[in-house]
Amino acid sequence: MSKQLARHVGQLSKLLSNATAAATNASAHNHYFTYVNELSHPIARDPPIVSPDEAVACIKSGDTVFAQGAAATPVALLNAMAKHGKSNNLNNVTVCHMHTEGPGEYAKPEYKDIFRSNSFFMGANVRKAVAEGRGDNVPIFLHEIPQLFYKKIVKPDVSFIHVSPPDRHGYCSLGTSVDCVRAALLNSKLIVAQINPKMPRTFGDAIIHKSHFDFAIETTDDLPQHGTGEISAVEQKIGKLIAENLVKDGATLQMGIGSIPDAVLAALHNHKDLGIHSEMFANGVVELVRKGCVTNSKKKMHQGRIVGSFLIGDQALYDFVNDNPFIEMYAIDYVNNTSIVKQQPRMTAINSCIEVDLTGQVCSDSIGTRFYSGFGGQVDFIRGAAEGLDGLGVPIIAMPSTTNKGESKIVPTLKLGAGVVTSRAHVHYVVTEHGIASLFGKNVRQRMYELIQIADPKHRETLEKDCFERIKVMPSPN
Repeated sequence: MSKQLARHVGQLSKLLSNATAAATNASAHNHYFTYVNELSHPIARDPPIVSPDEAVACIKSGDTVFAQGAAATPVALLNAMAKHGKSNNLNNVTVCHMHTEGPGEYAKPEYKDIFRSNSFFMGANVRKAVAEGRGDNVPIFLHEIPQLFYKKIVKPDVSFIHVSPPDRHGYCSLGTSVDCVRAALLNSKLIVAQINPKMPRTFGDAIIHKSHFDFAIETTDDLPQHGTGEISAVEQKIGKLIAENLVKDGATLQMGIGSIPDAVLAALHNHKDLGIHSEMFANGVVELVRKGCVTNSKKKMHQGRIVGSFLIGDQALYDFVNDNPFIEMYAIDYVNNTSIVKQQPRMTAINSCIEVDLTGQVCSDSIGTRFYSGFGGQVDFIRGAAEGLDGLGVPIIAMPSTTNKGESKIVPTLKLGAGVVTSRAHVHYVVTEHGIASLFGKNVRQRMYELIQIADPKHRETLEKDCFERIKVMPSPN
């Protein structure tokens, strides 16, 4: 009897131990303060620090994986995922993301049928996969991307993020990319973090407590960088035209990355009291801050602060934003919300494109039938600036007048299959190196005249003939 009793006692003890562990685990995840899974609230657990291979072992066939993007792309985790998928014969794994950096290993041809990229904004590393039918892209305004997660249209099984090390309270920072990450994490079954001391610590919506990580790896990899390239003479002319004619002292700026935004920033060194409210910003902003040109003093919201959502640039930019309360990084559905954008003083939105037709339609995401990038924040800010509550907003589309092959970027009609990102009714100003076309309130005949005046001179006669064939009258200013 004593042996039988001992066996029963042992079994009971084991059951009680398991029940206690289960109760503790449930309490840690579901007590009063954490039932909504708020990422900034600590819960009673520490994430296991594992190898990259161990961290990605949770991914199985049919899963949806979300990956943080831009300078915060978790390249080490994505590379390990690609290895895991091939060695374990996974299939039908969807990887969803905004613009990502790095090799995009999982999107290469040898991973066909294992992984399929689904881009909310397409970068160079997945462009070929989309063109060859091995990947997908979602036409969507940047500010609406979080709704894909909140409405359960996209349901991540696993989310990969790239964060700064935890502080003494256990808080990490999403660093250089907040954008849609918070929405993805709140709706993800598992969170896997790549912890890196080289990731800048940023403020705003960027904080996440380490206890929300299911697994974590530690790396010391350098962040992807985009330096300021050489600005051409054409781009310098465009930057100067915009700075001298369309950007006023006290303006709030939105601009992306690339040679034209860099050219505009380089031409603003005599301006005062500029502000930044932009989904992203790049290297040129740092020098404007140091020179006292960017103060954000005229803002009514986030006064004295630069507001962004993601960024990529050089090491000087990362050093500038690191642990800097002058910079606030917020979710993209806030930063790009037109109801927020239009409240900024003298909101000046500067965006580029691929081509513009003679009625003012703007193609920014495709070259003919070939998808190239995405909608991004262009329409968000072009519309927000146009609706400026102070009546002083300036929506700008800027581009060189010709391609590298000498073809006109102002065209009679968009290429067959090209998509309209910004409609002809949205467009106010179009700028090339040859001048500024003001389209708001102009009829089609007047718009055609304005756009032909800023086209490359060698294409103007042909464009005039195309206009006449279309509207049966010559374009004219009156």
